[in-house]
Amino acid sequence: MGKEKKKDGEAKLPKHLEIRRDYVTCGDKLNYNVNTVTSANTFAAMGVDNSWDLGEFKDNFQIVINKLTEEVMEFDMIGVDPAIANALRRILIAEVPTVAIEHVFIVNNTSIIQDEVLAHRLGLVPLLVPPHLFEPKVAEEAPSEKNTVVFKLDVTCRRKPDGSLENDKVLSESLTWLPTGSELPDETTCRFAAGQAHLFPDTASRPRAVHTDILLAKLRPGQTIQLEAHATKGIGKEHAKWSPVATAWYRLQPEVHMLQDVRADSDMGQELITTCPGLFEADPASGNLRANSARGHEMVLERLRRLLEQERYQAAVAYRKRKDHFIFTIESSGVLPPEELLAQALEALQDKARGLAEKL
Repeated sequence: MGKEKKKDGEAKLPKHLEIRRDYVTCGDKLNYNVNTVTSANTFAAMGVDNSWDLGEFKDNFQIVINKLTEEVMEFDMIGVDPAIANALRRILIAEVPTVAIEHVFIVNNTSIIQDEVLAHRLGLVPLLVPPHLFEPKVAEEAPSEKNTVVFKLDVTCRRKPDGSLENDKVLSESLTWLPTGSELPDETTCRFAAGQAHLFPDTASRPRAVHTDILLAKLRPGQTIQLEAHATKGIGKEHAKWSPVATAWYRLQPEVHMLQDVRADSDMGQELITTCPGLFEADPASGNLRANSARGHEMVLERLRRLLEQERYQAAVAYRKRKDHFIFTIESSGVLPPEELLAQALEALQDKARGLAEKL
């Protein structure tokens, strides 16, 4: 548990040290003050307590959702250390379980694509299979209805009477779920004691590829592909095919500050307005230049960095990023909604923290 800090009469840091503690300063070629100040006694000589405080964390921590679609979620995470934000990102990529094709049993493949290449492509196809319905399969365990989902692929290319080709492209929609298990039990050692149909009572919920138009192979007349694909539960730490996200990343909240008064009608003011449209504008009351929210003008921030190569701009404008404000983006591969991925990642992070606390 954190302790309550004494607020009355507490010394404050000088402005320049407060900026170094709270912001990354973006220069023309390098970023400065990129490290986080976590030691409790860093500023003890100045009478400032820098220790972590649970109550303060609860008051300041926020998650603000900015965008949410079926596959993409963007949110602000405010008031946390970069280590926590990065831990959440790594968990999203590597530790949220999904179901992916692990074993492929080729019956017949006369296409130009090699068996192992085809198996690899099948493994990377995102599957719409709820992972919570299945158990992870250990290496020595026999496949069963509890740990394996079986798909069948049987496609043959033919030439139609009008000369056009049928099934010349093998797409992911051709993967057919087998609710009763493998049709090749002797070869695959996969035998279901009971089927899986009861787990997916309606057609819409049945296991299938997330996207039906993923190209697996191309065929010519007479060529065929027949195989069984067995999908199991796993995590991205073991192989990237089990990663539930196309990507999960974050960036720091950008801010632009005026360090000195700059007349909007001056040469410097006009160049800033012209080079970074929307980021700077004239203050009607004073006639000086003012900086708008950098968040809405991120496309022109790189132009500002180029201007900061000149010393006169360095003295007038500061481009900074707040160290404890993260703009997080989760792009799901489609296997799970992004809000569900975030909930599972936070739960995994909580379990890790709980496990650490028990061992201390």
